[in-house]
Amino acid sequence: MARKLVVGLGEALWDMLPDGKQVGGAPANFAYHASQFGCDGVAVSALGNDSLGDEIVEYFDSRGLRYLLQRTAFPTGTVQVTLDAAGIPQYEICENVAWDNIEYTDELDELASKADCVCFGSLAQRGAVSYGTITRFLDRMPADSLKVFDINLRQHFYTSEVLDASMNRCNILKINDEELEVITPMFGLSGSVEHRCRALMEKYGLRCLILTCGTDGSYVFTADEVSFLETPRVKVADTVGAGDSFTGAFCGSLLAGASVRDAHRRAVDVAAFVCSQSGAMPRIPDGLRL
Repeated sequence: MARKLVVGLGEALWDMLPDGKQVGGAPANFAYHASQFGCDGVAVSALGNDSLGDEIVEYFDSRGLRYLLQRTAFPTGTVQVTLDAAGIPQYEICENVAWDNIEYTDELDELASKADCVCFGSLAQRGAVSYGTITRFLDRMPADSLKVFDINLRQHFYTSEVLDASMNRCNILKINDEELEVITPMFGLSGSVEHRCRALMEKYGLRCLILTCGTDGSYVFTADEVSFLETPRVKVADTVGAGDSFTGAFCGSLLAGASVRDAHRRAVDVAAFVCSQSGAMPRIPDGLRL
């Protein structure tokens, strides 16, 4: 049986932390974790012709992650992370970088035509080139494919127009409780959390909506059910990539034939494990795989 083709489409970058740099980018994290559930995961982005780009390629190779990484005249993306007097991190996401300029190529078109699932966010759509590429990729995918919009609101790099267009093209929406509060006035939502989630599902014809609430648990809403699971208590090393691992495990499980409830349980357990490890791409123990 052929492995399901799962694509993470968008930003690939370095988080420049006070104690050193770490590879970042939600789409690649998603593709990596989906690949741990039997999928053929592919990270799609763009890098500069520079040493930072070379190091990202080396990192993905070390993780056994397939990729389609264009090399461009723009620099590899970085996020400058500084700590204020209270130790709270502040982020500066550099603009006009490689992943803002992902070109739509014949190779990407072929990948889109065969993809069983894609995960994309709002950040990589801040630039016109990548926005156009993501839109064309989504429109080229098979009608029965999973199109996951992990909204991932970052700083001021989103507009209501981009969010609306993305939700119109996706069939699974992944959002957290803080992001739900941000878009509530933007889209005229009201009422309880479930009422607002179901209003989004109805407006955009979503297959399901995933709402994560940090330590307060997570929900998966479908047309005829609600799955709620508490967040396991673990000793946290860091939370980098936890949400991406949740989405990757959920989609990988669905594609393998799991029920929504079982996929949700797997996603919760995987995300908790990732929180207990350093970095966004730890190897998932066999006991947590399908």
